[in-house]
Parts: sequence; C-alpha cells; structure tokens
Amino acid sequence: MDVYTLYDSPLGELCLTGAESADGFVLTALSLPGRRGAGGVRADRPFGAAVRQLDAYFSGRRTRFDLPCAARGTEFQQQVWRALDDIPYGTTTTYGELAARLGAARSEVRAVGAAIGANPLLVIRPCHRVIGVDGSMRGYAGGVENKVRLLTHEGALQPMLG
Repeated sequence: MDVYTLYDSPLGELCLTGAESADGFVLTALSLPGRRGAGGVRADRPFGAAVRQLDAYFSGRRTRFDLPCAARGTEFQQQVWRALDDIPYGTTTTYGELAARLGAARSEVRAVGAAIGANPLLVIRPCHRVIGVDGSMRGYAGGVENKVRLLTHEGALQPMLG
C-alpha cells in the first residue's frame, strides 16, 4: 500500500509517495503544489531520508539525490528518466540533445518530451533541467515558474531583477 507525506519546500507543499518493496522502502512519486494527489495513508517516518536530502538540496548543500526510487512507467519512460539523472546539477540540456543521447530519431523528440512530462519524481529526477532549443522554459508538471525557480536555485539561470 502506498503511503505519503507532505513536505514544506520553497516551491510550496510537496507530496511524497512511497511503498514498501522487497528491498525496503522506495519513493514512487514526488509532486509539486496543485498537481497529482496523494494516495494511501499519511506516514511521515518512512520519508526521513528523502526529507533530509530535500532539506540539503534546498539549502544548497546537496546537488544529487541518492534515494531508493521505484517510479512506475513504461520501459521507454524508464530509459528517458534514467537519462535525466545524468544531467549535472547547475546545467541544462535540450529535448533534442537528450533524445540524441538516447539514440532516438529526430522524429521521436516529442515522445521523449512526453516521457519527461510523465516523470513522477519531480525535483528528485531533474526533468526541470531540460529546456527548449531556443532556451525557452517549456512545460513542467510543477509549473514553469517552479522550473525557473529550480534552475535559478541551481545556478543554471541568473536571478531576475525587478
């Protein structure tokens, strides 16, 4: 059975979902405010490691997550999501560059984008680091404004003055 907890972040309240597996507790989803809802029952304790790593990330002391995750998706989605993990902190790549790294044909860039959009582990699996070829902030399940916040936090974008 899935359990969830809520985490107060600089982006707003995040919902973390997880479950027991043969290998122990695994994180299955992390969603941002106003997005996918929580399922199961609330249980804060199993999420201790995730909360500590999120605290460290948002305070600038962590650049990579090391959590047991078991996101549910097709084999193609899993392949795309694993490629997201290889995008370094503080950098961005384009949908086309990511598709090329995966060996996907140019005609499959939209499918790669759809797989990125289906990523259930926002922030943890850094889909926010994928941008348009022209530098535009295209689609983000947590909202484009949060994508900008995350990239600014990581130093990939300069803070907006105003």
